Amino acid sequence: MIRFDDSHIEALLEAEAKAELKVYTFGRFNLALNGQQISDNWGRDKAIQLFQFFLISRNRSALHKEQIMDRLWEGTATDQNFKVALHGINKVLEPDKKARGNSKFMQRQGSSYKLNMEYVWLDSQAMESFLEIGNNSVKEQPELALIAYQYAVNLYKGVFLPNRIYEDWTSTEREKLQMLALNAYISLAELELKEQPNESIRLTEEALIIDPTWEEAYRIQMMAHMINGNRPQAIKTFNKCRDTLKQEFGIEPLPDTLQLLQRIQTA
Repeated sequence: MIRFDDSHIEALLEAEAKAELKVYTFGRFNLALNGQQISDNWGRDKAIQLFQFFLISRNRSALHKEQIMDRLWEGTATDQNFKVALHGINKVLEPDKKARGNSKFMQRQGSSYKLNMEYVWLDSQAMESFLEIGNNSVKEQPELALIAYQYAVNLYKGVFLPNRIYEDWTSTEREKLQMLALNAYISLAELELKEQPNESIRLTEEALIIDPTWEEAYRIQMMAHMINGNRPQAIKTFNKCRDTLKQEFGIEPLPDTLQLLQRIQTA
């Protein structure tokens, strides 16, 4: 297991500050190139789709354009469509690049393509990195973990690529990032519980916006209300948990939640 320290957080913040291209995918899709917003410069939606696909595929080897078109457009696009979309990306990211010049951002190997992340800062990737620091530090370095989780939740502004929620090629990444965001909110809420119970309540409410059936969020919220000396609100939170689970899944709360309710009622 990697042992993290403050320098790892500083390195992530420095990478964001120095990146030529910043990409924001949570809650909206937005780009900044050398500090200038460029989101309104796209000509065709297929160019945006292709760039977003490259973002999602950033950790894979370069993909052949046939693979990309099949996954992205399910056989409805032509080779010309791909060329036009790729040209659209290059025009937005490198408007001064010569027609046959090498691209800084798009790597090409024959008919295979990949986004060069060396010059790109991506909010979802940064969130994952902060979470890695938090998850690996929470037991031995809780103060470092708290800082890392705070940076992670601050990056999460809402659903990943909300304009693509009905596109199959985005669903796996969206579900993964939703789970990671929940992990960040819950982990931070646990760390804040004793000293900052009101902050724990706020964080669990954010988690429940993502998933209103997330039972662990209700338990933390119940404990936070008890730390505040508010037993009625703690019981009210349990009732909301029970009603939500019954409505959504037809099930009762877990034994841990029921035991917590008993402790609250007898406290």
